[in-house]
Amino acid sequence: MQQAIHQLLEQPGIWRANDSHAFAERQPGSHIPTGFSSLDAVLPGGGFPNAALTEVIHQHHGLGELRITMPALARMSRGGRWIALIAPPFVPYPPALAARGLDLSRVLVVHPSDHSQALWSVEQALRTGTCAAVLAWPKHCDDRSLRRLQLAAEAGNSLGMLFRGAEATRESSPAALRLHLAQTQQKRLGVRILKCRGASASTIELDTGANAATHEQKPLPLAL
Repeated sequence: MQQAIHQLLEQPGIWRANDSHAFAERQPGSHIPTGFSSLDAVLPGGGFPNAALTEVIHQHHGLGELRITMPALARMSRGGRWIALIAPPFVPYPPALAARGLDLSRVLVVHPSDHSQALWSVEQALRTGTCAAVLAWPKHCDDRSLRRLQLAAEAGNSLGMLFRGAEATRESSPAALRLHLAQTQQKRLGVRILKCRGASASTIELDTGANAATHEQKPLPLAL
C-alpha cells in the first residue's frame, strides 16, 4: 500500500499543498511571467496562471489596473494569437499600447451591444483558442457566469482577465487568482493577493512606471 501511494504521489499531475511551485514546474507554460519580479516571486509558477481566470479588483479606474498586465500581454502578443479587449470602459490609445510593447496587429477591441452580449463574447473568445489573452470589464458577474468563463479559459488555453469593482471582494469566485489593487501612501501600486492556488494571502508594492497615457479620454489618462 505504501509503495502504491508513493508511486501515485510521483505522478506529474499530483500537486502537494506544501509544494506550491512543484506543480507549475511540471507544467511548462502553465504560468505567464507578469514582468514584475516581486509579484512573480509570490505567485506559484512565477506569473499569471494560464488557461484560467484572473480577477483584478480595484477601487476605481486609473490605479494601474492594466499597467500590471502590460509586460505579459506584450510578450503574448508576439506569439501569433490575439489579445482581445472586450467592453473596455475607455477607448484604448494605440501609441501608448505600442510603447508598452504590444504588437497592435494582434490586438482586438470588441464593443458588445449589452452586458449579456459582452459575457457571451468573453466566453467565445476564451473557448476558441485563437486568443492568447482575453481582457474584460463585466458590469456584474454571478457565480454561474464565472464558472462558465473559467471552463472556457481552460478549454481554449487562454489567459482570462476580468477587471471588477471593489464590491467583488465580498463575492466568492472560481477564479484561480484574485488581486486587489490600491494606491499606497508612497504613490505606488499596492497589490493584495485575495486568492491564489498554492499560495497564501499577501500584499506587495509595485512601481509600474505610470508615465504613459493609454486612453484617449483625459479624465483618466492613466487607466491602463
